[in-house]
Amino acid sequence: MVVLGSGAVGHAVMTGLDTGIERVDPFKDMKNRPQAGHGVNFLLVGTDGRDKITPEEKREYRLGGAPCRCTDTIMLVHLSADKERASVVSLPRDSYAEVPAHQDLVTGKAHKAHPVKLNAAYAEGGPNLTVRTVENMTRVKIDHYLEVDFTSFMKTVDAMGGVEICTAKTMRDSYTGLDLLPGTHRLTGGQALQYVRSRHVDGASDLGRMQRQQRFIAALIKQATGGGVLLNPVKFKEVSSTLLGSVRADKDFGSEQMLALGQAMRDFTPSSSEFASVPVGDASYPVKGIGSTVKWDEPKAAKLFESLRHDRPLAPVRPGRPANRPAAVPVDVPPQQIRVQVENGTRIDGLGGRVDEALRATGFDTTRAPGNGASREVRRTVIAYDPRWDRSARTVSAALPGSELRAVAKQGRTVLVIAGADYKKVVPVRAEDPYQGGETTVVTGDQVVCGGGS
Repeated sequence: MVVLGSGAVGHAVMTGLDTGIERVDPFKDMKNRPQAGHGVNFLLVGTDGRDKITPEEKREYRLGGAPCRCTDTIMLVHLSADKERASVVSLPRDSYAEVPAHQDLVTGKAHKAHPVKLNAAYAEGGPNLTVRTVENMTRVKIDHYLEVDFTSFMKTVDAMGGVEICTAKTMRDSYTGLDLLPGTHRLTGGQALQYVRSRHVDGASDLGRMQRQQRFIAALIKQATGGGVLLNPVKFKEVSSTLLGSVRADKDFGSEQMLALGQAMRDFTPSSSEFASVPVGDASYPVKGIGSTVKWDEPKAAKLFESLRHDRPLAPVRPGRPANRPAAVPVDVPPQQIRVQVENGTRIDGLGGRVDEALRATGFDTTRAPGNGASREVRRTVIAYDPRWDRSARTVSAALPGSELRAVAKQGRTVLVIAGADYKKVVPVRAEDPYQGGETTVVTGDQVVCGGGS
């Protein structure tokens, strides 16, 4: 079978899908807009929409309370002119913003320009005011507006067969009901909604949540490009009709654009997508009458949006990973923070030195003085650790898959590795860092999906 891009088949498959789209006019009467650049820019907005969800789903996914007329997620998505790169920039919903003069959608009252949190622009003036505000802040011209609510998000994820997410540590949020143990999970639509909505997993709050949303989109792209969705006309139509049947979009976005996107993404790999959050200067900038807002670092933010306007990659070019080098495994504790002593538990000459060198090469702070173990008949590699440093031990265990974890009271912070006859190699590991703020951190999709990184 020829892929979806074979014009006649593709267009036939997509026929009639536009009818389910709810149309909005986010560009009505807009003046003094930024100059158009190269490539295509989407403003992707996630809205509440809990009023469309069944009572059972509300209970299961902790969606109580009244729906708010507000935006939960705001992202700028740039598709490069050569169709080889997608850049996603998350805009914190609590960003300090100044909305231009407008008429209130609810009261009809005329408002002068005034400061707000960015997500309040939607409440006051809907898609039009949201687009105007984002364009004023970024000087990036928006070509298409796409609004997704809770329902369309869950249905689309389910239509794709779920999305695979991995985490190096336990993720729990009592507000959303998220409960993931370390490891790899295939999330259903409802579970995915819990994952991207959770703000109480760590101390990073909404900024950490944006990072998880980016990880999820990277996983979504991997699922679409690697799971046969884009190469299977029937599957592509199912996913497209599910999404288009429950979104709001501008009049120029429809099945033709979905088909073009599908064709453009056929050759995508996880490294074709890149993700960034707007650099933050002050994460708790107080504004009278509004409260605490997120103040952007203006010079760094301007540099980021300039790259989008000029269709330049946000991430620096990274050398490719050698073909024989395995992907890094995400871990909770950075290996650089873990002190490791290696012992040779076998009669294989030099094994302790090889293990010490391999662990040091992937970042562990080894003693560089491997010794011989009390027993030279160890079959399975042992990781002996003080229970107080159990997270560090799990990081070492990730680098030595198949090894035995053995708790030893009062051993201290140094983790002891007794190399056994089963030792084959050390698997590279990478830290799953929380959001740090400040600097512009750009990651590519292959760095954040399961089995990714380098």
